[in-house]
Amino acid sequence: MKLKVPPAPPADSPLWKLWETFVATPNRLLFRATGGRVGGSFGGAPILLLHTVGRKSGERRATPLLYLPDGERVVLVASKGGTNRHPAWYHNLLAAPETEVELPRQGRRRMRARLATDDERPDLWRQ
Repeated sequence: MKLKVPPAPPADSPLWKLWETFVATPNRLLFRATGGRVGGSFGGAPILLLHTVGRKSGERRATPLLYLPDGERVVLVASKGGTNRHPAWYHNLLAAPETEVELPRQGRRRMRARLATDDERPDLWRQ
């Protein structure tokens, strides 16, 4: 049986604020308190905390995101739940690609973000 996932709310919906308050914030707190043992996966998919600096606000942020481990790299898909807009963290990384991630049971790691090349995308998407 295939799981039917409801469509995401529009990118400007106030439901995203509720998501931040009742899902992302508790996930971030549990992840940090347990080193990722709790909050470090969702349905078997790994979750990391991505650290960015707001390109407009200058505020530091930590966003829980699903990721794909790819050797020493981590792959993120810049999708705001399938809406027609990139999430804020994507724009923040474009403005300041030097970042850190917190990986489950591995701690923090410095990284430099970059866009996948046209040649890389098909293989990454299949994974």
